[in-house]
Amino acid sequence: MKRFEVLLTEDAARDLDEIYDYVAEREGLSRASHVLDRVEQLVKNLAEFPERGAHPKELVSLGIRDYRQIFFKPYRVIYRVVGQRVYVYLIVDGRRDMQTVLARRLLEE
Repeated sequence: MKRFEVLLTEDAARDLDEIYDYVAEREGLSRASHVLDRVEQLVKNLAEFPERGAHPKELVSLGIRDYRQIFFKPYRVIYRVVGQRVYVYLIVDGRRDMQTVLARRLLEE
């Protein structure tokens, strides 16, 4: 089985920090650590099966199928497979206005 290299962009790494801080402030350090561990494991698992993720519906409606997503609800991990690498661009609470977040973070690059 071929393995992919999984890389977080600076924005995605910052997203993880912000999620941890947000959860820690509202639900405590233990819950924040749990959420961070689960999201990090989800990201690591992309090394084996990156194609398993669905295409974000907000991007498909624009005709864009370059990105995929996986979930640890309510969080969405948005990534792109390029060759043998998986680039994680965005880790965000899916309850946000995803159309705006995706446009700002992915389409304005």
